[in-house]
Amino acid sequence: MNGAESLVRTLVAGGVEVCFTNPGTSEMHFVAALDRVEGMACVLFLFEGGATGAADGYARMADKPASTLLHLGPGLANGLANLHNARRARSPIVNIVGEHATYHRIHDAPLTSDIEGFARPVSAWLRMGTTAEAIAADGADAIAAAR
Repeated sequence: MNGAESLVRTLVAGGVEVCFTNPGTSEMHFVAALDRVEGMACVLFLFEGGATGAADGYARMADKPASTLLHLGPGLANGLANLHNARRARSPIVNIVGEHATYHRIHDAPLTSDIEGFARPVSAWLRMGTTAEAIAADGADAIAAAR
């Protein structure tokens, strides 16, 4: 089992049943895990604003955590207004944001950004996962903080 699959399993065990997604190439391991793990519905969006708005609406209506999967910092930035509203409303959302591979970051690719800087104002809890072994515990902490 890889880190992505352990994270999806942790989310499902924590009561997260839906992931609103706008993934890119850096998130393909998580997308594959969504296909392999039972119990998590995946809703694909063409724009992160739609995914984050739907996650907020779902969390408010269902009164349980939703999750999003967003493509790198610019994808997160595209959903910031909705995530701001969700945080102010105390909507329980766990946002998963992809990042470039560590060996790719040195190239300062066009989509490289300060993900933590974007996420901090709209997050009750924030952690940048660094190992596949730790990511499931990070997911459990995120669910607890979202509630």
